[in-house]
Amino acid sequence: MITANELRQKYLDFFKGKGHAEIPSASVVPVNDPTVLFTTAGMHPLVPYLLGEPHPAGKRLVDFQRCIRTGDIDDVGDDTHLTFFTMLGNWSLADYFKQESIEWSFEFLTSAEWLNIPLSHLAFTVFEGDENSPFDQESYDKWLSLGVAPERISKLGKEDNWWGPAGKTGPCGPDTEIFYWVGEGEPVGNKGTNPGPWMEIWNNVFMQFNKQEDGTLLPLAKGSVDTGMGLERTIVALQHRSNVYQTELFADILKKLEELSGKSYEVDAEIKKSMRIIADHIRAASIMVMDGVLPANKDQGYILRRLVRRAIRHGRKLNIESSKMIAAIIDEVVLSLGESYPALIEKKASITAAIEEEAKKFEKTLAQGLREFQKVWDKTKSISGEDAFNLYQSFGFPLEVTQELAAEQGQQVDREVFAGEFKKHQDLSRSGAEQKFAGGLADHSVETTRLHTATHLLQQALRDVLGNHVAQKGSNITAERMRFDFSHGEKMTPEQLAQVEAIVNEQIKRDLPVKFELLSVEEAKERGAIGLFEDKYASVGGKIKVYFVGDYSKEICGGPHVEHTGELGGFKIVKEEAVSAGVRRIKAVLGV
Repeated sequence: MITANELRQKYLDFFKGKGHAEIPSASVVPVNDPTVLFTTAGMHPLVPYLLGEPHPAGKRLVDFQRCIRTGDIDDVGDDTHLTFFTMLGNWSLADYFKQESIEWSFEFLTSAEWLNIPLSHLAFTVFEGDENSPFDQESYDKWLSLGVAPERISKLGKEDNWWGPAGKTGPCGPDTEIFYWVGEGEPVGNKGTNPGPWMEIWNNVFMQFNKQEDGTLLPLAKGSVDTGMGLERTIVALQHRSNVYQTELFADILKKLEELSGKSYEVDAEIKKSMRIIADHIRAASIMVMDGVLPANKDQGYILRRLVRRAIRHGRKLNIESSKMIAAIIDEVVLSLGESYPALIEKKASITAAIEEEAKKFEKTLAQGLREFQKVWDKTKSISGEDAFNLYQSFGFPLEVTQELAAEQGQQVDREVFAGEFKKHQDLSRSGAEQKFAGGLADHSVETTRLHTATHLLQQALRDVLGNHVAQKGSNITAERMRFDFSHGEKMTPEQLAQVEAIVNEQIKRDLPVKFELLSVEEAKERGAIGLFEDKYASVGGKIKVYFVGDYSKEICGGPHVEHTGELGGFKIVKEEAVSAGVRRIKAVLGV
């Protein structure tokens, strides 16, 4: 039976054999992409290259990308939802197109040398066309030529078989998806006629058009291909399992939880759900901390905090003390994922320390919440749905704990009222996030490009003023402003901020040329370039893109840039603040 690690390696080997260069997984924290908090798909780190930036490794790429999805955290514990997952992908940057992409997908899935899946157990979908875009005849005909029966191909609309663009404008196009039969007995119908038992395992996106401001789709001179295969869901299908928790990716973690709790995973549905939540959340939290996220009250740090606290809460339900649970589960996570992500092994101690520290804080939160609960109860002899939500919002006090305490007093908490208050909170948060993360770097607008270029000057100026320990820890750039996170242990003084601002403006006035060179890692280091060498660029065929801003800044980067610093206008620091321990944040704008 094939394992997840074997599937991953087979995928890489297959596409390397087709002339693809293997590139490393990027961080789950997007670099210069404010449209999302986390990398949610394999294509996110490659958006600049799909939009036309030349990639140092060439036009054919293959990778496995770690991803985080947070929209369904409350659903984790069922058979289908995961917070962290791995996406396998192969890419054509204006090189091959539909014919080769479909043929190679088919070969990898069905040939005896690779996965050897019977064609009878596969189904396919293609874009059916609409008033703005034609039916994808080419993909349909290609599947037929490979021996796929017409009754196994569904023709579906844009909701199912269309991708993009990433922003309001840009590359987009139809996709064709591949499904595996997970039902009982012989496969019946196709995804369109019998959707339930068919599981999607592969998606081939064909960026064929360029969407204009008025919605017009103009054909691209040369199309690109973006594919994705979910490692976890594919291994479930190949191992004939009903869910990912039955695979080796989770089996040892669940065994450890049985050992720690003295309870059986299979006996009770609530016990099973709690163990799944703990396993998923600590697994995802470990990856986040590995990539530099620390618990905080907003953005990525808030999601991490939420995951850790929810895992601890479910540990309490199983009578497992967090001090005993966290290190033990992280050990199992590292054993399971360390081969794919060696940084987990290298950083295990710091990952454990960060999550254990958050656990200690949450234990204090629970204690504080208990006191506040008692105050409300003593005053009114009741706990309303609004009270439960206020405890949750103000003190992080879980609804489940409030319900248990109320039940001890013979009262039920109105969950519908709580849910209504929670939805109001979500709607406010979502609208704020949409404003905060609208119009990201992926749109390559003039304003965004200017601000992105300015981050190069800002980082070097910070190093000049504060020291060479300064390194970028993240950025968020919209058309209106930049947000730049960097390593530094203390609040900057007004004098230091003024000095940094003056340096940046001086470099702008010099109207320095901005250009890039493709260099080997060794050459880039010798020439003093700063950036992420090992994590992102060590495996791209020995060449990395280094941007030079005159004689002032040398930095590894793949995004859009102006041609001269004089295009930036005046630079103004708006705010400097703490993000987490050892990380500061600067918000800045550019004038006309």
